[in-house]
Amino acid sequence: MYSRSILRPLSIRLQHHPAISRSRSVSRISASPHTAWRQPYHTLLECRWRIVQSGLSGPTTVILLLASLVGGFVYLYQPTKPPEHEDSFEGTEDYKETEEYAIMPGAALPGRPGNLTKEQELRLQEMWTATLKVFGVSGFNDGTNGDAVSITGSETAEQAGTVGSEKKKKKRVNLFSRKQHDDVGTEDAKSVSATDANDKYGQAKEFHKVLESQSPEAIRTAFWSMVKHDDPDGLLLRFLRARKWNVQNALIMLISTMHWRMQEMHVDDDIVRRGEAGALDDSINSNSPTKKEGHDFLTQMRLGKSFLHGTDKEGRPLTFVRVKLHKQGEQSEASLERFTVYTIETARLLLSPNVDTAAIIFDMTDFSMANLDYGPVKFMIKVFEANYPESLGVVLVHKSPWMFQGVWKLIRGWLDPVVAGKVHFTKNVEELAEFVERSHIIRELGGDDPWTYQYVEPVAGENKLQSDGVTRQRLLDERAAVVKDYEATTQQWIRDPNSTHALQQRRSELTKRLRTGYWELDPYLRARTLYDRTGIIREGGQIQYYGSPNSATGSNAGHHSIQNGPLPPEHRADELD
Repeated sequence: MYSRSILRPLSIRLQHHPAISRSRSVSRISASPHTAWRQPYHTLLECRWRIVQSGLSGPTTVILLLASLVGGFVYLYQPTKPPEHEDSFEGTEDYKETEEYAIMPGAALPGRPGNLTKEQELRLQEMWTATLKVFGVSGFNDGTNGDAVSITGSETAEQAGTVGSEKKKKKRVNLFSRKQHDDVGTEDAKSVSATDANDKYGQAKEFHKVLESQSPEAIRTAFWSMVKHDDPDGLLLRFLRARKWNVQNALIMLISTMHWRMQEMHVDDDIVRRGEAGALDDSINSNSPTKKEGHDFLTQMRLGKSFLHGTDKEGRPLTFVRVKLHKQGEQSEASLERFTVYTIETARLLLSPNVDTAAIIFDMTDFSMANLDYGPVKFMIKVFEANYPESLGVVLVHKSPWMFQGVWKLIRGWLDPVVAGKVHFTKNVEELAEFVERSHIIRELGGDDPWTYQYVEPVAGENKLQSDGVTRQRLLDERAAVVKDYEATTQQWIRDPNSTHALQQRRSELTKRLRTGYWELDPYLRARTLYDRTGIIREGGQIQYYGSPNSATGSNAGHHSIQNGPLPPEHRADELD
């Protein structure tokens, strides 16, 4: 728990940062040599005068005065260390949030399942309380062992230690209060309002719109559909971290995302379910109202405008964007957005419990102003910030020409400072190799991996399991039973502040069953992708990069495998939840 002096807002001056106002209010976490505040000289003299007035005399006074004067002059004239690079955020809260951690085998990153502080675990329990009430899940009345949960807009996980002493002074959100009945979740939720002063995407309005137009069960279904093979705790924690552990704002963001997935983009019931084969059907069907969208979507796939291949040094899946292949107006806005969401959803399948973010490389080779299109850029920023929080590990802008400097200043102004802090510019393969092993850098970018992008067309009958309604429903029913058990066990975990190891182990086992069960259900819900056809995504959720025997790329760069599905028996005991 941090002291109040550490969290006291200070107005500091951000040097060498063109995209952010020169003065802003931040929480000073640490003081580096170039951000430390210097005491004015008159303050030092005043301090010495007080020493004289304190009653000290004789040799003691002389020694203290000399020491103070010498120390003061050394301090005043000590050279300051310049920042190492232009985009230094050191000394600010935002910089702290962009800190990168080395991924060690078997280790969970901070703020993830298996590596939570007591305060963060409390916030997670509060988030589950609010979420389950919105879902209309019955069986409990309150969130924390009989006490109403107090949530305020400015409260963070670091301040959670003061909740008990201050909760009587703060207005409680009705959603988190004790009620006499179990069927009050949605009505309570309507009293929630965004406390984030910068509701950038109007999610508070969407939140209330969802509660008024969608049933609790529909919202619940959308959530568990989004979970897929993910850890449910991990998914909620993404939203909590994105909203600095403010439960109310995280809930608004989560429910707004469900609306976006269900009503705006139709992620699971259209984009993922129909996939590339659906786009092919649309493109060759002259009577289809989506003929152009299907054609434009496949054009981007065939060009390789964006594709997934390999991992960076932290094990994060790499997404390549070849900017020179985009020309404004060549594809419809709808197909561009569909292609973006499709790529993100596919990349989610490549994540694993210990690697929960992706890396993006924007290849700016041969970039010209003809490739500049702000619409898709704004859409990409929006979906990552509002609908896929905490999904970006690093963004590498490779070989950007001088003309891009002005464009970047504009784009940076649209980015959340935390996201902007993850962007790095690389000029050559040596700089790129600081983030990606040279053997994993494709030869197109000057690396040693001979892999080249080749699109493999959908194969007739590859989605035939989607027609097996009987098996699909059986697997859905089995998953629904596990979900219900998980929700009930979560309620027990929330009620018991000193949860037993057996209860925590039960939640862990149910998380594994959800992950394993998803991969059994996957071919009945999700259309096959290029990455299924080329052997990267394999049966049971195994991920195979580099030299897959089923690959159409001819790469011989070695093997790299990630296990998302059920582990072989000899390895299950070591699996990290």
